[in-house]
Amino acid sequence: MVPPSSKSAGSKRADQSDSSVHASEGDICSSLGSGDSSPLRSIYAPIVESLAAVDARLHRELQSRYEALVPVLRHGTQLGGKRLRPALLLLSGAATHADRTAKNPLTTEESATTEDHVVMATVVEMVHTATLIHDDVLDKATTRRHVPTINARWNDDTSILLGDYLFAQSFYLAATLPSTLACRLVGQAAQKVCEGELRQVLGRDWLDIDEETYLDIIRGKTAELTRVSCQIGADLSGGDEHQVEAFARFGNDLGIAFQIADDFLDLWGDDDDVGKTLGTDLQQGKITLPLIRLLRHDDTAVAAAALEALRLPPEDRLGRVMPLLRQSDAADYTRKVAESYRRSAIEAISGFAPSSALESLKTIADFAVERKF
Repeated sequence: MVPPSSKSAGSKRADQSDSSVHASEGDICSSLGSGDSSPLRSIYAPIVESLAAVDARLHRELQSRYEALVPVLRHGTQLGGKRLRPALLLLSGAATHADRTAKNPLTTEESATTEDHVVMATVVEMVHTATLIHDDVLDKATTRRHVPTINARWNDDTSILLGDYLFAQSFYLAATLPSTLACRLVGQAAQKVCEGELRQVLGRDWLDIDEETYLDIIRGKTAELTRVSCQIGADLSGGDEHQVEAFARFGNDLGIAFQIADDFLDLWGDDDDVGKTLGTDLQQGKITLPLIRLLRHDDTAVAAAALEALRLPPEDRLGRVMPLLRQSDAADYTRKVAESYRRSAIEAISGFAPSSALESLKTIADFAVERKF
């Protein structure tokens, strides 16, 4: 377990960053959705200062002495969107601190969130953004978070190299912490994310994929990084084995619920709400949970028609599949599975002492399956 840092590079308060690079709380909120009613604004309230420090650190890390690189690096910082993974790390750390304090009032740590938390939250966001940029190349996506993708604004070569740059910079930054465990955890998570993505790419148009295999793939490509984010947050706050494992389970099940919701939105979402090109999973031959359910429809004629539709050229699939999906229970079933993982995630942390950070984590679980973006 990562020991609490006292004299490390992360010993200062997260809200004591250099004011010359410190992002404002308004900057953070503006990236979380338009309008004062954006749900993430209130959810992130317990960590808004620390999250602003993460945003500032992210901008500081993505600098270059070469002028031509600056617009590309700056554009890359806009693609992460919800800042979910750094928020999970910070909130898990704050909730662990609150739980330890409730159980031992003599706990003397100055703050629930240290600079080590900020560093690792920046790391997980860079890793996540790198995977998104590479995903956009694979999916030939043109928009993400309402802005052009790197490959659309520049080209595929730039996207691949920027993703590689982010991976390299994230591991360098993680290695600045005194303990190597957090760096190893992020490295293992990045490996599993790439492994999950590779399995999905190599399994395109895998029409007989079963639900168990699908869940195993998304456990790697999405849930692993949310799991590790929560685990590291608890570790850095001095959590014991039980606390760290509970937050790791929360992050795993939350990540699965979140990806299932993403797969739902790719078919039934709204382009304006989601902020990225929709229908790409279907066109790219990624067989997600709604399609798995459709292919196993009780009416063999519907299942056969779905199989035929999914064998069509990519550009013809969506128009043929959507009417069949409306004849099935695929949408309801997908929501039901996502909901089961939401409940499991919340149950994992149900025994912790009440805190605003803990409530935010539970609300994130609700948001993961109820969101429209």
